[in-house]
Amino acid sequence: MTTFAFHRRYPPAQPAAGPAQWLVFHATDVLARADTPPTLLPGTTQQPRDVAVESAFFLGMREDTPVMVGTLPAEYPLPPGWRVLNLRAALGLAEAEIASLLGYAAQLIYWQRTSRFCASCATPMLANDSWGKKCPNCGYAIYPPVSPATIVLIHDGERILLTTKDGWGKRYGLVAGFVEPGESFEACVAREVHEEVGVDLTDIRYIASQPWPFPHQIMVGFMACYAGGEIVIDTNELVGAGWFTRDALPELPPPFSIARQLIERWLRDGAPEP
Repeated sequence: MTTFAFHRRYPPAQPAAGPAQWLVFHATDVLARADTPPTLLPGTTQQPRDVAVESAFFLGMREDTPVMVGTLPAEYPLPPGWRVLNLRAALGLAEAEIASLLGYAAQLIYWQRTSRFCASCATPMLANDSWGKKCPNCGYAIYPPVSPATIVLIHDGERILLTTKDGWGKRYGLVAGFVEPGESFEACVAREVHEEVGVDLTDIRYIASQPWPFPHQIMVGFMACYAGGEIVIDTNELVGAGWFTRDALPELPPPFSIARQLIERWLRDGAPEP
């Protein structure tokens, strides 16, 4: 698979007129051909081929080709041979590069939709530098938010502790939660685990991170050793939790998620040495 370099561009930058590649959203869903995974669609910097977008913005350059993002209203009739996928489904089907661009574009679309008015005085906001906006009345300035959250794989060497929530069916995942003001990532891991499943941790180690566009998170992934305590779940957050061995795992999160990637890493490499 060929890997292409993508370089972000920021307002007020605009591409030169000519060929372009497009990511198209139908309301909040991703537009894709019925017989292929979500991918970049051909077109020009003015419009993609086959559909007429209602609004558009310049996302960046993929090699020498502009990447544009377009949106269609929810009532726009789908052309024959096309489908829409919710963002989670699209990320699960798309190649890694396309999934990354879809997540970035979805967060900017959400940002544009939810930042039209000043949070301080309700005046319509104007474009500032980069993706920022500034109130012409009171001067309040804002930029696209990124909300950090931690997620942790808890192990005791041979087992991992997995949890499940209402609506997940048979699927189990990892303990996760948002970082609070004045809190480090490691402190967030320990607090969330104690609050949700009642156990204590040691050797909390950063592993990897992942943008999570639901709607604007950054998931910061850790592994940690079980240090003691009985599992007692927070029933406001979870409906179950338990220890699982490698050969008896339940249904797991989708492969594109950092939760699944942490589990796969543990299955492949085990836990990092203390």
